[in-house]
Amino acid sequence: MSITEERRTEIRANGITYQIVVATRTDVDRAEPTPRVMITLEAGGPGGEPVAEGSLDLDAELADAVADLVADGLLSATGTGRAPRRRSAGRPAQQGRPWNEEMDAELESRWIAGESVAEIAAHFERTPGGIRARLPRVGCDPENPGCYLPVPPSRRTDLDEGEPS
Repeated sequence: MSITEERRTEIRANGITYQIVVATRTDVDRAEPTPRVMITLEAGGPGGEPVAEGSLDLDAELADAVADLVADGLLSATGTGRAPRRRSAGRPAQQGRPWNEEMDAELESRWIAGESVAEIAAHFERTPGGIRARLPRVGCDPENPGCYLPVPPSRRTDLDEGEPS
């Protein structure tokens, strides 16, 4: 089974229509699920004739480096001289990167041990908002430090209620 997230963009510039699709995929059937990124580009001229097409399939860990290389290569080939977009100096290094099971387990144990959101964010090199958003996915209550989320009423058993069985 694969989990896929896809983003599509269409841009028109100088009479050419560019269609870019970026898909992230994790094959959860594998022993070690490795996130992948597939980038597909198609471009058509004013009459719809194809002027460019291609795709890249790479490990998600390489996406930032490949994006910089492609941007640098295109800029030098076209001579436009514009500087490529870079991460802002204040942006955490791991922001937006996928989580894995080991990271989730460590996030859970740090939260239950009483670490603050700021401490955890610094450790994982992520934003505090990213940590708060991830906590419920590992069963932790982001509103109550050191606590798990309660079991929803629809999934409670007699043991959860504290009643003898």
